[in-house]
Formats: sequence, structure tokens, C-alpha cells
Amino acid sequence: MPANPLVLVHGYSGDAAAFKPWESILRARGYDVTPIHGCNYRSLTNEVTIRDLAEGFDRALKVRAGLGAGEPFDAIVHSTGMLVIRAWLAAYTDRRQRLKHLIGLAPASFGSPLAHKGRSWMGALFKGNKQLGPDFLEAGDRILDDLELGSRFTWDLAHQDMLGSETFYGPTKRTPYVFVFCGAGGYSGIRKLAEEPGTDGVVRWAGCALNTRKIVLDLTVDPSRSGAGKRVAVEAWNNTDIPLVPVAARNHGTILSDPGSELADMVESALKVNSAASYDAWRSMSAARTSSTLAKMGKWQQFVIRARDERGDPVSDYNVQLFTCTARGREREMRPFDLDVHTYQADPSMRCFHVNLGSMRVDTLENLWIRVMASSGSRLVGYHGFGSHDAVSPDTPSASSDGKWDGELDISSLIDDTGVQFFYPFTTTLIELTLNREPLPLDGVNQVCWF
Repeated sequence: MPANPLVLVHGYSGDAAAFKPWESILRARGYDVTPIHGCNYRSLTNEVTIRDLAEGFDRALKVRAGLGAGEPFDAIVHSTGMLVIRAWLAAYTDRRQRLKHLIGLAPASFGSPLAHKGRSWMGALFKGNKQLGPDFLEAGDRILDDLELGSRFTWDLAHQDMLGSETFYGPTKRTPYVFVFCGAGGYSGIRKLAEEPGTDGVVRWAGCALNTRKIVLDLTVDPSRSGAGKRVAVEAWNNTDIPLVPVAARNHGTILSDPGSELADMVESALKVNSAASYDAWRSMSAARTSSTLAKMGKWQQFVIRARDERGDPVSDYNVQLFTCTARGREREMRPFDLDVHTYQADPSMRCFHVNLGSMRVDTLENLWIRVMASSGSRLVGYHGFGSHDAVSPDTPSASSDGKWDGELDISSLIDDTGVQFFYPFTTTLIELTLNREPLPLDGVNQVCWF
């Protein structure tokens, strides 16, 4: 087994003891257990954020684990532990060369559908801190906010380590080799009542992998003007693809407590990867080994949409729908797209859409359109954009006097096999949507400012 020290990072409300089964497995496979360091952190206190945990992790590496400033190490992380280690990596450039292998077990790379429920009274009662003191029954509000679907934290972090100009996760020794696993099963008994489809009981399959892409839809661009920018664009991608590797008959808990021989084999071989060639070979091996499991899971995708105006201010009241046009010009709404939507509580301009692509017949699409509906909630100002059919502005009859607007945009270029596709299972796609916000005339008179 590799000679690098191994660091284990648990998930929300857990502790290092959760990794005891993995320590036993590694010991049985010949791993020298003396350099295994189980990390503990506080997640059930309302004042701490994940970025706080990341900096605390860095200090603990030096003080508690005894690792030197530049000493390399490997990491196995569970659930929220992935966000802790990613935030640690994103803080300083030189950390990427220090972390050699990163194994994600059911990582909450884009949060969890249970996070916003954890801040409720029931969540505090069942998951809250049980130790008497100032943090009694606290559930870790700021960490749960970071973990909420569509959160600003996961959006910003993805822009740092996956969508930035630098390579964080490449196929060479200059960055960590990353491997992402998630159980293909869910819980049983009463815990099954709280889980949703397309998850391991806690995290979404589509929200685990580190291969997200970003699409920009800018409806402020007037296509009739020469030199106008693109209304539909895909941002650059500088990392290697890190897909989801499913683990049969495991859920969010048993992937730690009872991982099984298949997962143990794949993790053992992952820790031995030391070149681009061996990394590619490992990915081919794992894909072949788990293809039958993946085929039984459906085709789930997650979209995180952030809507803002041309000034960068949030658009809080909006909705989006997808539809396709038939040869006869009729619209067929792709209804399942907007049936499972979570609005981020701290900022309603950010929303997470969870979609089962198998129910949307996406493989046979010849075109794709998006309809945007937005409202300012006021007759004084309104949103508008330039759709593919007509240029709409507050001065045209298409503008509503109550601040409501809707427009359509042809995004068929995003279903072309030659480029980044809009639909891609087991991934999270970020969408930046930009609209204009302008004063609305009432009876031909500007009601916001006049002379």
C-alpha cells in the first residue's frame, strides 16, 4: 500500500470513530495503520461554517496529526467531509500538490436535500448537540446553510475549484487524484420515509461527482445588434472528469460501516494510482465493474440556477420551464423538469432542480427551448430580456404593468453531441441567468423618476 499518511474526515454530526471499519479493512490489506489520522470537527454548533472547519483542519494537520507544512498525505472523506477538504484546497494554491489521493465516500459535493430540514425543531431534537452547555440542541445552522441545496457556499466553491481558470483536479501528480463513490441503495424502515428518489438516503447521486459544467443564459444581449455577445454560452472547463462510481446495495451509512469487498478493492487500487495512465486505467476498470449497477439507478441530473439582473442583484421571483417544438410548430412542455425544485432559503434567486431524465425523453430531442418567467412584485419596475422570437422591453405592449414578464430562448445548441450537453446524467449543471431590470411606464409616464 502507499506510504503517504492517511487522513480520514467524517461527515455532518459524525466523528472519527465512524471510520473504524475502514481502518480494519486497510489494516487487513497491509496498510501501515500508524500514519492513519482520524479527524474530528464540530458540526453541531451554530456559529461555525464549513470554511471555518477547513482552516481548523489545516491547523489540526500541524498540531494534532503532526504533519509538516509541506508533507504529502492521502484523504478519505465522507459526506460533508468532501466540502471541508475542497474548501481547504481552494484556500491556497500549494495545497493541491500536497494532497495526493482524495477518496470521496457519498460526498455532499452539492449539499443534501435533508440540510434545510435539519434546522427545524425536529432536526435539532434528533440530530442536535446532546451535551449540556451553550450549544445544547444546536444543529449547526451555518453548516446546514452551506449544505442546503442551491446554497451560495456550494455555488461559490464550485467556481473556485471546478470552474476557475486553474486546474484543481487533473490527471497528473501536480493535483490530487480524485475518486467519488456513492451507494446505489437507500435506507429501510422509518428512515426511508425521509429520503427522496435518486439518493443514497442523504445525498443525491447527481450531486456527488466533481464534473460540473456551467451554462450562461444572458437575455440582456440584443441579438439584432452587431457585435453583441452570446446569449447562450458554456464556461471553460479546466479539470479532468471525475464521475460517480456507484456501489451496489450500500447507502449513506453502510458505505462507512459495511463497505464490502468490491468497494474496498476499488479504494485500495485507487490509492495506488500514480500517473495519468494509471488514473485512466482505474476509471475504465471501475466503469466496467459498476456498469450494471449504474444502469439500474435511472438517469438523474441536478441543475442549480442563479437568476440576477444586469447589475448583479438577485432576481427572487422567477421560474423556468423547458419545452420542445414539434415539426408542426406545437409546443411540448417537458413538465418533469420543474416538478422537484428547492429554493435556497437565504437567497431565493438560487434554486435547485432535480430531474429524472428517463421521464423526459431527452434522447430523442431535436430542439430545446427555455421559458423564463419573472416578476418584480411591483408596478414600478419590471424584468425583461431579449427572447429568440421578439425583443421585449418595458416600452413594448408585451411588458406587463404589474412587473411580470416571460420570454423564450432557443437553447438547441446545448443538445448537440459535439459540445457540452444540457442533459447529462449523474452531474450537477450550474446555470447563470441574467435579465434586465428597468422602471415601468404607467400610462406613458415614468413612475420612478421624473422632472
